[in-house]
Amino acid sequence: MSNNTPEEIIEEITYSHEMVLTTQELTSSRRKVFNKYMIAISVVVLVVLFTYLFLSANQLTELQAALQKDNNLFYWMLLVGFTAEIVAGSMGMGYGVICTTILLILNVPPTIISASIHSAESFTSAAGSISHWQLGNINKKLAKALAIPAIIGAVAGALLLSYVGERYAKITKPFIAIYTMYLGIRILQNAFTKRDSNSKKKNVNITALGLIGGFIDSVGGGGWGPLVTGTFIKNGHTPRYVIGSSTFAKCILTVASAVTFIFTIGIHHWNIVAGLLIGGIVTAPFSAMLTSKLPTKKMFIAVGIVVIFCSLITIYRAIFL
Repeated sequence: MSNNTPEEIIEEITYSHEMVLTTQELTSSRRKVFNKYMIAISVVVLVVLFTYLFLSANQLTELQAALQKDNNLFYWMLLVGFTAEIVAGSMGMGYGVICTTILLILNVPPTIISASIHSAESFTSAAGSISHWQLGNINKKLAKALAIPAIIGAVAGALLLSYVGERYAKITKPFIAIYTMYLGIRILQNAFTKRDSNSKKKNVNITALGLIGGFIDSVGGGGWGPLVTGTFIKNGHTPRYVIGSSTFAKCILTVASAVTFIFTIGIHHWNIVAGLLIGGIVTAPFSAMLTSKLPTKKMFIAVGIVVIFCSLITIYRAIFL
């Protein structure tokens, strides 16, 4: 196993994990994740309640005014983060694309969009990665092979977007959207195509895919899932383990991207980051459990529809708005 090339790593995913995790063990893992998560939620709720109790009337007024800033943007981001993480955590794609699309509609500058999304996603993807790890959805070799080039691509993309700015993002977005829409169509085709279980899956150049995926994700505010996860699924690989490993690698690249943005442009729009962060963390572990339970065909269909829909929105905005 240690002599495997990166392209061969993915071939081990289905067999190695299915042998390790029985149905009973998987159910037990889900229960443990749920119990730990409920404890974490309880702690957070208690902290929020005590915070409100110790704040003065003036401080509460200031806090409420801050939350209602920019036409209640915090509350809208709370809803967006909640919804986007359900999609991303359970299907391995869509978080950045959904958040970017909505923030563009709200006229937030692309550099701020990407910086805000990656700052929040550093925590939401970490929560999802922990759950995927405990549920046995992650292949260590695949995650490592993706993460290293993804970090390089993410840092390069963040630096480029910070210094070149909005124009470059607008030029690349339509082309990225066209490719992701193609992936969505192929994923839907895979859902209705009967595959021979003995047939060999198509190899993927993991290093190149991780590098390009990290770069695109930083420049466009999203795109890792549709490009990386979508490519693996399109080539016939099992969604559950691809999604788990991809989410883990995504967590690492978002941290690299967020840190780069902090050093280049600083921290902006805390209400966007806080809303996306809280909404996403509440959802992340449950979406990871959903990955383990969904049948492969239904996951193909769901992922394909989400990718096509988000790509069409991006293309429309790039051409007509």
